[in-house]
Order: sequence, then C-alpha cells, then structure tokens
Amino acid sequence: MEQTTGLDELLAGYVAGTLAEPARVLVSAHLELSDRNRSYVRQLEALGGLELEHTAPVTISGRDEKLAAIFGLGAVAPVRRQPEESFDPRLPTSIRRLLGRPTLDGIAWRSLMPGVKEYRMGEIDGCAASLLWIRAGRAVPSHTHDGTELTLVLQGGFSDADGHYVRGDIALADDHVDHKPVADDDEDCICFAVTEGHLRLTGPVGRLLQPFIRG
Repeated sequence: MEQTTGLDELLAGYVAGTLAEPARVLVSAHLELSDRNRSYVRQLEALGGLELEHTAPVTISGRDEKLAAIFGLGAVAPVRRQPEESFDPRLPTSIRRLLGRPTLDGIAWRSLMPGVKEYRMGEIDGCAASLLWIRAGRAVPSHTHDGTELTLVLQGGFSDADGHYVRGDIALADDHVDHKPVADDDEDCICFAVTEGHLRLTGPVGRLLQPFIRG
C-alpha cells in the first residue's frame, strides 16, 4: 500500500522533469515494476503535450547550424549488451544503470546493525541513494528525517505505522513521520532508498546507534 499524499506530487515532478536524479531513477523503477500509476503518468504526459500545443513557438538562434551539428555526429557505436539472463531480476533497468552493474552479486554491503545492511551509491543532486537489505522479520530502529525519504521495495516487503509495502511500492516519509519499518517474516527485504537531509534515530536504542549511522 502506498500513501497517496505526496505521491501524486512526486509523479508530477517526474513528468515535469524537476526531480533530483536519484528520485527520478526511483520513480522510473516504480513504473517498471508496477502498473498502478502508469495510467496517471500517461495522463500527465498527455496534459503536458496539450500545453505545448498552445505555447507560442520560440525562435532558436542558429537553428540550422545546431541541427547540422547534431546530425553530423555520425553513427553511434553499438552498445554491447549483456545476455538478459545475466541481469538480476530484482533490479529495474534504471537502478542497474545508476548502480553501474547488472546484479547485486559482489555488492560491498555495510552492516548497520544485526540484520540490517546498506550499500551507499553516493550523493547526486543533494540526495543520497542507497540499497538497504533487512533480514526477514527484523526491524529498522525508529527514526525520523530532517528532509524527505523515498523508499522503493525491490524484494519482499515491510510494514510501518502507515501501511504494508511490497515489491514496486513507494513509501514516503519526512520530518512529520517517525516510523519503525519491519521486514515481512517470510522473505528478506531489499529496498532502494533516496534521502534528502539527515536521518535521526529516535528512542533509547536509536540514541545509542546514532553515532554509527550516516547523518
């Protein structure tokens, strides 16, 4: 189950091209994994097309020269594609590209606490992107955020006070949310997370672990 509050704005930002790159990758992956919001995104894209039709054309200086330069680039060398079976089915195309590898094999997971690991993919456009692995039945300590957190489920599922999320679902959190995600009992949970701002652990356990967690 996904929260509808904020999700529509996220999808609108995706269509408008205003999202930070990690958030754009997350929404693209969501649309690949789930058909739940594809129709809505197509409607937004259609509305954007209608808006362009009613927009007065703008004169581009040096148009002919720019077009000639584009078409004069020559043929692009073919991309060597890896066999489809070598791709990890848990990873949508956009996440594989951001990760720079086709599978999770050999990922240098960093243990955050027993049963919870993270692989940091770096910071782009002011947002930190990472993969999270939570052992079945384990919980991430209660936490909140100074900014926003987007979480896309790639494998398994988890629950928090706002609902239950499975593969393809997006969970949204911000400084108004203090939650404690718990992985489903029957399968390890793997997520792609995009965070803006600092994560703050809450509760007695969180305060002890905070020095070891990325701020």
